[in-house]
Amino acid sequence: MVLPFSDTTRLDIAERCAAFVRLPDDASTLPLKRAAVAITLTTMRDETGATALLLTLRAASLRAHSSQWALPGGRCDAGETPIAAALRELQEELGLALSADAVLGLLDDYPTRSGYLITPVVVWADGSTELTLNPAEVASVHWIDLETITAVDAFDFTAIPESDRRVVRFHHQEGMIHAPTAALIYQFREVLGGRTTRVSELEQPVFAWK
Repeated sequence: MVLPFSDTTRLDIAERCAAFVRLPDDASTLPLKRAAVAITLTTMRDETGATALLLTLRAASLRAHSSQWALPGGRCDAGETPIAAALRELQEELGLALSADAVLGLLDDYPTRSGYLITPVVVWADGSTELTLNPAEVASVHWIDLETITAVDAFDFTAIPESDRRVVRFHHQEGMIHAPTAALIYQFREVLGGRTTRVSELEQPVFAWK
């Protein structure tokens, strides 16, 4: 499914996000620390002009989850909404300053094994904006064509002996990505297809539990 980076695509994705009904907050997740990530939609840096999402490789120097694939984001500050946190982290990590008008919608919260409740915030970014990576947090940034995430073989599920929950994996040109990032992208792919698919029970690999 090739989606050109256009006003038509922006409107279509906004409508699909608006039609998606998020799960209500679960009281059992209250001890978790709140966090937010940005599913940032922009244009591919090639001749296709297709819509892409931004994926980062975390810096090797980070204390937690170093050198792992991630969506731009982080922990919410005290009193900060997930939208505000996602936009702040996007600017801190990639130098991309967006206003609340850029937000197309929110997906389900995802509880992680490492103690966070992540809210995915879908945002639309100007494709001409130059990024400025923060080397303390980001080793590299990658543009993932939405055609990649909607491919039939983009995701698969496997099992691990440590859990009875399915482990979700996302395959793309840079390698294999696991949950939580894979789970969030998987749900976004389902929203693009007009499907309501819950992902909170999808498992992370053991290396991501800490």
